[in-house]
Amino acid sequence: MRGCFPRSGTERVFLQIVVEETNVSQFVLKSDTEREVLEWGSLAWVTHPPLTSNKDLTVIDVELLPGKGHAFHRHPDQEETIYVIDGQVEQWIDQEMKLLQSGDVAYIDAGVVHASFNAGDQPAKLLAILGPCVGEAGYETEEVADQEPWSSLRQA
Repeated sequence: MRGCFPRSGTERVFLQIVVEETNVSQFVLKSDTEREVLEWGSLAWVTHPPLTSNKDLTVIDVELLPGKGHAFHRHPDQEETIYVIDGQVEQWIDQEMKLLQSGDVAYIDAGVVHASFNAGDQPAKLLAILGPCVGEAGYETEEVADQEPWSSLRQA
């Protein structure tokens, strides 16, 4: 950054300020993450504020057990992209459902209710990418599966 300040008459003094940015880019190895086991599967935080200096993206490696899923919920202040790595996923966005396969993607606007269920007989693997980071963990969710129309839309 450079600034020019008048001194007297036409004489000027230049002030140069150098702002150093700390490079916080890093590698995240599988061994750096812990899998959280849940009733519907498991997840590992690939990148989020407690692990990296992310401010814009939270990335979660998700595994859904056969017949199980992450029931209807929303992220009020985050958009989400769900990328299917392996398996068959019954993906809901609002009240619309599509069966997704490996390589398929679902994009969900902030505040939109959605759910993901494993429609196959093997574990399904997903990558959930949310942004911007919200809260201390970089992720906030509001469960709505017990509310209408979500509670009667799909019987798990």
